[in-house]
Amino acid sequence: MTDQLGTLLRRLRGQAGLTQEQVAERSGVSVRTIRRLESGRSSDHRLGTVNLLADALDISAEDRRQLASTLAEARGASAPAVPRPAPAPLEPAPAPPGGPAAESPAPGPSAPPETPAPPAPRPVPGALADAAQELAGEVRRRWRREEAQRRVHDPFPLPVRWQRAPAGLTDRSENIQRLGPGAAPRPMDLSGDLRSVAEVYRRISSGRLVILGRAGSGKSILTIRFVLDQLEAPGAAGRVPVIFSLGSWDPTTTALRDWLVGRLLRDHPHLARRGPHGSTLAAALVDADLVLPVLDGFDEIAEGLRREALDALNATTLPLVLTSRHDEFAEAVQEAHAPLLWAAGITLADLTLDDLGHYLPRTARSVGRGDAAADGSEDGSEDGSLWDTVLDELRAGESGAGAALAAVLTTPLMVILARTAYSETPGRDPAELLDTARFPTAKSLEEHLLAGFVPAVYRRRAPERDAAGRPGRPTGWDTGRAQHWLGHLAHHLVRLDHDRQDLAWWQLGDTLPRSTRVLAVVVATSLSVALADWFVGLFVSLLGIGFGTGAGEVLLQGSLMGPVAGLAFGSVYAILITFGGGEVFEPSRVRLRLPGTHDSLGRRPVRTFLARFGDGLLGGSLMGVGCACALALERALYAGSPLTDPDVLEGTLINMLCLGLTFGSAAGLVFGLSAALEAPVDVTSSATPVSLLSANRATVARQFLVLAPALTLTIAGGGRLVVDLFQGVLGPLNWGLADGLFIGAVGGIGGTVAYLLAFTAWGQWLVLARVWLPLTGRLPWRPVAFLDDAYQRGVLRQTGAVYQFRHERLQHHLGRTFRQQHGKYAPATFPPAPAGTP
Repeated sequence: MTDQLGTLLRRLRGQAGLTQEQVAERSGVSVRTIRRLESGRSSDHRLGTVNLLADALDISAEDRRQLASTLAEARGASAPAVPRPAPAPLEPAPAPPGGPAAESPAPGPSAPPETPAPPAPRPVPGALADAAQELAGEVRRRWRREEAQRRVHDPFPLPVRWQRAPAGLTDRSENIQRLGPGAAPRPMDLSGDLRSVAEVYRRISSGRLVILGRAGSGKSILTIRFVLDQLEAPGAAGRVPVIFSLGSWDPTTTALRDWLVGRLLRDHPHLARRGPHGSTLAAALVDADLVLPVLDGFDEIAEGLRREALDALNATTLPLVLTSRHDEFAEAVQEAHAPLLWAAGITLADLTLDDLGHYLPRTARSVGRGDAAADGSEDGSEDGSLWDTVLDELRAGESGAGAALAAVLTTPLMVILARTAYSETPGRDPAELLDTARFPTAKSLEEHLLAGFVPAVYRRRAPERDAAGRPGRPTGWDTGRAQHWLGHLAHHLVRLDHDRQDLAWWQLGDTLPRSTRVLAVVVATSLSVALADWFVGLFVSLLGIGFGTGAGEVLLQGSLMGPVAGLAFGSVYAILITFGGGEVFEPSRVRLRLPGTHDSLGRRPVRTFLARFGDGLLGGSLMGVGCACALALERALYAGSPLTDPDVLEGTLINMLCLGLTFGSAAGLVFGLSAALEAPVDVTSSATPVSLLSANRATVARQFLVLAPALTLTIAGGGRLVVDLFQGVLGPLNWGLADGLFIGAVGGIGGTVAYLLAFTAWGQWLVLARVWLPLTGRLPWRPVAFLDDAYQRGVLRQTGAVYQFRHERLQHHLGRTFRQQHGKYAPATFPPAPAGTP
């Protein structure tokens, strides 16, 4: 029986997707005890210990009863109920994904009620309740703004309807309704439209829904409306619906729970504060089942990872909403030999001709009104519109032109593109869409509408005159250049023939080749150290203290020290971007916090210190050795000291040793401690790309104010210690107070600026996205203003701290056009869409 208890505990931990260390952290039970219980080597089965593990694993009532029974048999006693009941779940608690054989007997086959009973509220600590309420407010504000930005209600929302998904893509009705063996499932009514999607979801007992549809069929608009309606629903059970773009998840490297926590921390920085049990509020909200994941874009996961992603989703008990294209989800189901467990499914339907007839005329200025105004009548007819000819041809349905266009205008995406290109662009006639010579196929029509979107939204606007009657400055961006920059951004999102959607400002430099990025860092850090040397040297020279060097020698010294430092920082940077992974330069949301204050230290401070100490030691040592060589060259050029002189060679070797140890140990110590003492910043506002950039810039400024003086004093004091250590071995060495402070100031100011430029997200943004990319014409000189303007025009959308193109099809079109215009880029390949499928 001991073996059975261990097997059951391992299975429950596997279902929760937790390691033994994570269970120990949640429960307070030592890893050694958990290991002994799972391996069957423990004969002392304490009820309190098993209760703690059950709470940490957050298991269902059925699993808890099975655990109690197995524990009682292992202890040689009757099977009592576990005295500490599981917290009442926010929805009816699902059993583990083991099929009917894994379910416990249910009380009889009596028919359940038509509507699931309201879930019992779970007691939530005050801090978590406040965090959940704050998160709900942010989500509500964000998606209301996004819905308004997309003009969903202008003039009215396009209809989004659906039918039930095919039976092979959803679970059995008994499992969706969480029924026991022998219970007859009741009929499930999933009918509805855009206005009732949240109500339909609440009819699903399992809390799991799959939304399938073609590209552009309205899945994103439907999820936004679902989130807003679910937040306003009185019986939403306390869960906060949060939209997560699923394309960035790699299920082979990151557990779903950890990925959700990471996305919450990125998009809602205030959730980095510590929760009641020491974890971040983001982790605590996910663990407390207070977040309802709305996973948007299952099809955006790399093709080879979709089966693993579906398996990972099936290993959890989380209620969730999942959206995907139909074919990609069907392939994953076939490969995994199982649908999303316990999930109901709906498939979005095409728009009808009646939908087009009601919508498109109201987006265009009436033709009849213009004619009436011309002849002076007062009641011109409003029946005619730009779209009359097109709609009449579509209703006729006989010609090839009408048939092709009817096939294209079946999704909200293509209708919105047509509206933008013709209803909102003066002087254009949508009747040209019926020209079969120009547009012989549905595919050519789609490409025409996609190609016309950016020119339509970037059309020139006449500048307004000021109060004195002078013409104002031109507003907006040149259409051709805007299309070029957007094409570069779309191409930037392509990686190894797979595409992603998140357009993050701190990753824009990734578009450059690795060698170019290293060169940019070398140039930037060289300039920062050279300027620091010139500034400090000229300041000291004006005061007449320290070295007493002239301006000429100061300029020469800075010109030599800068490149040496640049090569040192560039070497470490090259090592990090080659072997350090893709998350080396994530935005920082931290500030320095001394131990013992309210905010606790980050996890594993010793490991963090050692890693950063090693980087600083390597870079500082290289810089010290290089500085010694630069000093020797300076003496040779300025004072005529021959480099081959034995005394010069001996002095250079001694300087290389002393300066290498001084700079290396100082950089490692200061940068290592700064990393180990980092704690979350209390950020109270929701993250947007611009606000995150501003917060990161402020963080870097605070880091400079702390690190520059610390590094200055550490170099000055460390140099004194190194000189004293080798004084008796290497002969008389000079390290006076003034000399030490001079070298420390140059190293402290220049080294800190170089470090912040090379090894922080904001520094990389400044060097690469604000300077290098605009310098080479790939981005404008005001990239933040350009991205925000593209968002205002509807080309981009905001998803937390990142931008995304309004639709994947638009992103692919812009990227493909950019690559065609720049033949050096290999074409990217994506799954082909069938003709007539936008």
